Amino acid sequence: MSRVDDSAGSEAGGSGHWFGHAELPPEQAEALTRAKRLEVITVVYMVTCVTVVFATAGSSQAMKTAWVEDALALVPPLAFLVSVHFGRRRPTADHPYGFHRATGVGHLTAAIALLAVGLLLAVDSTMSLLRAEHPPIGTVRLLGHTFWAGWLMVAAMVYTGIGPFILGRMKLPLAEQLHDKVLFADADMQKADWMTAAGAIAGVLGIGLGLWWADAGAALLISLSIVRDGWTNLHYATTALMDERARTYDDEHPHPLTRRVDEALAVLPWVDDSRSRVRDQGHVFHVEAFVRPASGRHPTLDELEGAADVLRELDWKVHDVVVVPVADLPETIPAPERNPG
Repeated sequence: MSRVDDSAGSEAGGSGHWFGHAELPPEQAEALTRAKRLEVITVVYMVTCVTVVFATAGSSQAMKTAWVEDALALVPPLAFLVSVHFGRRRPTADHPYGFHRATGVGHLTAAIALLAVGLLLAVDSTMSLLRAEHPPIGTVRLLGHTFWAGWLMVAAMVYTGIGPFILGRMKLPLAEQLHDKVLFADADMQKADWMTAAGAIAGVLGIGLGLWWADAGAALLISLSIVRDGWTNLHYATTALMDERARTYDDEHPHPLTRRVDEALAVLPWVDDSRSRVRDQGHVFHVEAFVRPASGRHPTLDELEGAADVLRELDWKVHDVVVVPVADLPETIPAPERNPG
């Protein structure tokens, strides 16, 4: 069983626990504020990038692909801002678990956009290579001087590459601190953005050196990078929505809390063994702990509530907790890998 404290106390900002909603601890709340600020800055900056690249793209395939990726880079920060807005809503009768899964929906939306457009750009770039298109880059007159338009393209790419390089590195620690996969996907997209800028510069300079294939080749590499990002994020987003066991913010490993839950229950005097399901709801986890009491022990209501409190104290992400005494542990849940330390 899990305790649901008085809702009035929770509304007033108390420290009580209630199903489906979680007030972030001060440190994470501050990190969320910084993350939202960074995402607003990202949206404004990427709008200027899209405008600059569109104005200088000319007939370069690499520049056009870079323009599309810059436009796509608006999707993750917008998805983050929307998911955070909905995810903080309190539970309703129709949504008793709350709205934490809005983060997963945002992750899925960004992934589908990346994958679909990346595939289209890859096909377009491949066709340009097969047709052996020779994109012309002429001259432009500006402030009384005439010069090769490619230098404007290079300058535009330098501008679009600096921001993502800085913003992406600023978002990564916040993504880990908040356990936010949309923010991590955005930081990963920012890495792709500055790599795209570098590729586009190489393509434009290749044209200037007479290498007609350099432009379409760079565009193809950029689009394949987009496809990779889209596929990876689509895989992680769909498996998370299918209730895969909780994983780290970068989806590289099972989250260590999945092991610590059963380790914490094992030290309770009335517990013989346990198996737990830890589900990622967004920023927080939902824990269902099935506990086999020791021989002759019949846990009281206070002991069950105490076990739930022990699990909540493990980490701020452990939020919705259900502790269920059972005679036989579920065979479908594997035994936890105990920490050798």
